[in-house]
Amino acid sequence: MNQEYKGSCLCGAVSFSVVAFNKQAAHCHCSMCRKFHGAAFGTLVGVTGLKWLSGKNCLKDFTASNGTVRTFCRECGSSLGFRAKGVELLGIELAIATFDDNIPVRIDAQIYTGYKANWCELDDSLPKFIEGREK
Repeated sequence: MNQEYKGSCLCGAVSFSVVAFNKQAAHCHCSMCRKFHGAAFGTLVGVTGLKWLSGKNCLKDFTASNGTVRTFCRECGSSLGFRAKGVELLGIELAIATFDDNIPVRIDAQIYTGYKANWCELDDSLPKFIEGREK
């Protein structure tokens, strides 16, 4: 049986579980992630086996002008995740700060560093990409 890793929003209305994480997880410094997370960067990871345990009806989406979608809890405003244009809800990349359990994720890059806040210092131990990851 797979281990489940659980997470939730600030108020607890939305809860979820996953069974695995993508190998790539990055700090994103784009201006939309900074504003959405209210922080120097957003840290997101793709997941496998996502189950919404409660509050799926509390999920609210914001679609940016470029078609990307940010999902949050409509009750408390917690930033829950990001989807590229055209990606369905089960393909969401979740904000790692929303997990309630310790998770086996290592940050492996810093992306969109060309947009970082001037007051934020980059981590020299991680690769930096001015835009998204190089293909």
